[in-house]
Amino acid sequence: MGKRRKHKLTAKNADKYELYQRSVQVPSAEVRFFDRAYRHAYGSRPTLLREDFCGTAAICCKWVRSRAERRAHGVDLDPEPLRWGSEHNVAKLPAEAQKRLRLYQRDVREIKGQKADVIAAENFSYFIFRSREELLKYFVAARRSLARKGVLVLDVMGGSEVLQENRKEKRKVKGFHYIWEQARFDPITNHCRFHIHFKFKNGSRLRRAFSYDWRLWSIPEIEELLAEAGFRESAVYWEGTDADGEGNGVYRRRKHAPSDPAWIAYVVGIK
Repeated sequence: MGKRRKHKLTAKNADKYELYQRSVQVPSAEVRFFDRAYRHAYGSRPTLLREDFCGTAAICCKWVRSRAERRAHGVDLDPEPLRWGSEHNVAKLPAEAQKRLRLYQRDVREIKGQKADVIAAENFSYFIFRSREELLKYFVAARRSLARKGVLVLDVMGGSEVLQENRKEKRKVKGFHYIWEQARFDPITNHCRFHIHFKFKNGSRLRRAFSYDWRLWSIPEIEELLAEAGFRESAVYWEGTDADGEGNGVYRRRKHAPSDPAWIAYVVGIK
C-alpha cells in the first residue's frame, strides 16, 4: 500500500478559528506574562483570570491547565466563537479543569461576578472602543471587577508602519500563509481598518476571515485613561529585539523606548 496522503488545507475545508489560533495566539506566553506582571505588582501568584473579548477562550483554557487552583472566566459578546471554543477547546480539558472555567456571552462593561486577580483584553480587542468616553467606561468597569489586588493587562501596537494604508504582511505557518492587511488609517480620528486573510498551498484564499474597525490608541492615552479610571499606577512592558531587529517575545518594564517602525507592548493597570 502506498503512503496515506496528508490532509491538505484549502479555503474550502479550513476552519478560520483553528487558523487564527495557530497563527496569532500563543496562550502559554500570555499566561506566563500575566503571572509575571501580577508578581511584579504584588509579589504573589494570581488565581482568577477574566479574559475579556475571549473569543474561543484559548487563553482561559491554558490558564486553568497551568495550576490546579486556577479558575478562569471568559467574556465575549459574539456567540459564534464562544460556541466554537466550548466545542474545540473547553471540551478537551480534563473534567476537573472544565469545572474551573466559565464562559459568558455578555458585554465586558456590564459583566458582574467574582472579582478577578487579572483581567486581560488581548489582541488589541479593546480598540473597538473608539472614543475616550467609551474606553474610560470600560476601564472603570474593569477596575470595579478586579480584586483588591488586581491588574488589567492590555496589549498595544504602534509605529510608523502601522499607519500605512494598503500594507500587507505575510507569514508562513505550517500548511498555509497568514496575511495581515492594513486597509485604512484616518490620521484625523485614528480610526483604522484591518483584515486577516489566509492563503493555502493550492492557491485558494480565505479572504477577510477576520476584519476589525478600531481606533488606534497610543500608550500615553491609555495610561492617562487608566489613571482617570482610578488605577493607582500603570506600567509599560516593551518587547525586546533579536539580532535581526525583530521582536523576540521578551517584554521588560520600560520608561522609554526606541522609535521602532512597528512595535508591540503591554500596558498593565495596577489597582
